[in-house]
Amino acid sequence: MMKGQKRIRDYGIIIGKMDTGEKNAITDVEGVKVGHVTLNDGAIKTGVTAILPHEDNLFKEKLVAASHVINGFGKTAGTIQIEELGTIETPIILTNTLSVGNAHAALVQYMLRHNEDIGVSTGTVNPIVCECNDGYLNDIRGMHVKKEHVFQALENTDKNFEEGAVGSGTGMSCYGLKGGIGTSSRLVKMGDEIFTIGILVMSNFGTKEDLTINGVKMGKMIVEKEKSRKPEEDKGSIIIILATDIPVTHRQLKRLCKRTAVGLSRTGSFWGNGSGDVVIGFTTANRIKHYEKEAVVSIKAFNENKINDIFRGVSEATEEAILNSLICADTTRGRDDHIRYSLKEYIDLITE
Repeated sequence: MMKGQKRIRDYGIIIGKMDTGEKNAITDVEGVKVGHVTLNDGAIKTGVTAILPHEDNLFKEKLVAASHVINGFGKTAGTIQIEELGTIETPIILTNTLSVGNAHAALVQYMLRHNEDIGVSTGTVNPIVCECNDGYLNDIRGMHVKKEHVFQALENTDKNFEEGAVGSGTGMSCYGLKGGIGTSSRLVKMGDEIFTIGILVMSNFGTKEDLTINGVKMGKMIVEKEKSRKPEEDKGSIIIILATDIPVTHRQLKRLCKRTAVGLSRTGSFWGNGSGDVVIGFTTANRIKHYEKEAVVSIKAFNENKINDIFRGVSEATEEAILNSLICADTTRGRDDHIRYSLKEYIDLITE
């Protein structure tokens, strides 16, 4: 358990067949850390989650990165440059849709604070901010996420962190239940080497009847149990962050990002019209120096004849991360007395 929370495996539900990392989390990838700031007070149900890709100066030592849009109803900042240059140079911030501006400004200030050369003797910086709409539970119009919350999340990153209704996941809904932050990892053995794939999700998508857990149509069982509740249309989103220490190129990393959609669909999603399903991936194995002096630099690549196990690991970790985001989230009552029930209240339907 991370932070003492009971996760999907603790209910006897094992996703896939590959081994997990020690924490079964994105932070199993060496150097990656995650931090939260949770705003939970009455109608305020929101927050910030920060992902730190490595512990050195990220602007000066960028990482090879890629992004993939599964469905583009979203307001993510930073993906254009990721796609053009194939690198990331800032931490990744997750928050609600109407707080992208404040988070962007805060991340710029954070980077300026740590890099006196930005905007003076070198270029500017490309902040990465991702969002989902938590307005069903949260007073999103109140703009409650401030710059200081982003700073706090960045300063409090750790290898151990909470999942569920925490940080940017505080007000999120998933499959008509309480969603939020979830994570998982997989190990890939290649000869004498062991590589790690880590996934973190902010889940905010799906209709209840579609929820599928390890092949079981759990959502239909829940709908049958609560016949009086009105079905809802799928209008949600998911942000998927993929981290790995596998040496891959930008193109290969984009291929990995695409495979997260397999794990997403296995939980029941059909990627609705109004869904912002965005993936950002990075590898810690290939660093790009901002002040590189050499005209030719070397980038490690993976043998694609052996890449299938990596594809499987991405799929499995994504599926399990989504389920962890559900099972770790507590029932939450928010704006206008709206309520989202925890999967924990129904899990005995398939575990007894």
